[in-house]
Amino acid sequence: QGLRNHGNTCFMNAVVQCLSNTAPLAERLALGRYRARGEVTHRLAALVRALWTRDYTPQLSSEFKNIVSKHSSQFRGNAQHDALEFLLWLLDRMHEDLGAASPAQQSRGPTQVGGTPLQGEAGHPRSGDPPHPFPRSSLTCPHCLKQSNTFDPFLCISLPIPLRQTRALNVTLVLQCERWRFVRVGLAVPLLGTVADLRAMVAREGRIPPEQVILAEVSPRGFLRSLSDPEALRAAGEAAPVYAFQPPPARRAGGNGPGLAGGRGSLTGIGGKDSARSSDCLHRAPGGRILLLLCNTSGTGPQLTRFGPPLVLREERSVSWEQLQQNILAQLRGVLRGEVRPQGTGALFRIRLAGGSAPCTYLSPQDPRPLCHPAVDRALQLSGAGGPPHVRLTVEWDMSTKERLFGSIQEEVVQDAESVRWQQQVHGQQHSCTLDECFQLYTKEEQVRAPWA
Repeated sequence: QGLRNHGNTCFMNAVVQCLSNTAPLAERLALGRYRARGEVTHRLAALVRALWTRDYTPQLSSEFKNIVSKHSSQFRGNAQHDALEFLLWLLDRMHEDLGAASPAQQSRGPTQVGGTPLQGEAGHPRSGDPPHPFPRSSLTCPHCLKQSNTFDPFLCISLPIPLRQTRALNVTLVLQCERWRFVRVGLAVPLLGTVADLRAMVAREGRIPPEQVILAEVSPRGFLRSLSDPEALRAAGEAAPVYAFQPPPARRAGGNGPGLAGGRGSLTGIGGKDSARSSDCLHRAPGGRILLLLCNTSGTGPQLTRFGPPLVLREERSVSWEQLQQNILAQLRGVLRGEVRPQGTGALFRIRLAGGSAPCTYLSPQDPRPLCHPAVDRALQLSGAGGPPHVRLTVEWDMSTKERLFGSIQEEVVQDAESVRWQQQVHGQQHSCTLDECFQLYTKEEQVRAPWA
């Protein structure tokens, strides 16, 4: 049932409609289950009763407007007003018309409610009950467990709106299986989580143990950084896409990695004069294996770009430069344009430690054990908590050599799982919540710290 607008009375009509559709209040007003001594409440009750019995006439709402103007000068005339301001005035006027106790007296009334958080109109009202609800605020000392309860009447309450607790994050899994070598999955990661949470989610997606997951940000120019468990998750994936690497299985001790065309000869390529040497190599006793994350790049300056798939190798610390080159090429066999035969002297590429501080550190082809360089030890120590220790390396190719051996190959081909589209769709929608969820957040227990703590 609509209400006639009597000159900018939309704010008043909106409030009347809200009260008329508040079932407990409308029932009491329409059925006369109240005792009021003021005419504002009587006129409101007559208007609500007419709306529900379909006996409304414009005269009823006009009379209600005149009564409001009589008792409140601020609502006289035909000016526009705020609906919430009028609602608060009307509820307070009804409070007076019902002859209820003052708010100060009310605050002492419901101390017997115990664990009931709200009393008054929010409960089961009687004819003499005031229309004010009472929130109970409980403060408990964590040391002596003494509890203090306070009750304060209120007419309106500001509720917090629950925000979305997750965001969509795409992670590219680099798995040690042929069918799903590269697959991008969509995850709903917690806004206030840590990298450890992301590691656990990736482990479930890839069905691998969390301690085997290596998380790193990989940009079109190469590695940016590895992610460690204590880090906050809010910045992960903002600077560059996140990759999750599964290390290859450990080989038996004494085994050499796969090579190309056999032998220990050098490979034809750019000369050793163009490669920076590590003159301060520390030739400590070799032993154990090391995990290497590699990106292949070509070009210089702004033209520097990554090409081919990122690689994960498990190498002996005592591996020679020649054998390390062979093992890297063996991993790239699927994208090479032809066979690479070992001949002559020199190196096809340079290997730089990624993510290190300036100046850049390159592994030297003249070093008999390049992975025993002290910079490699420092990189292992800085790899962070969570996941296996590893070293990030950038394999730098000359443009002409790259074009000759790989052609115009770009980055790896990644297949998107269905979860990528699903998470984008879910997090792209406007976040909604119920009034009950707002109340749950408002009444959530929180730890209050003393100002001197």
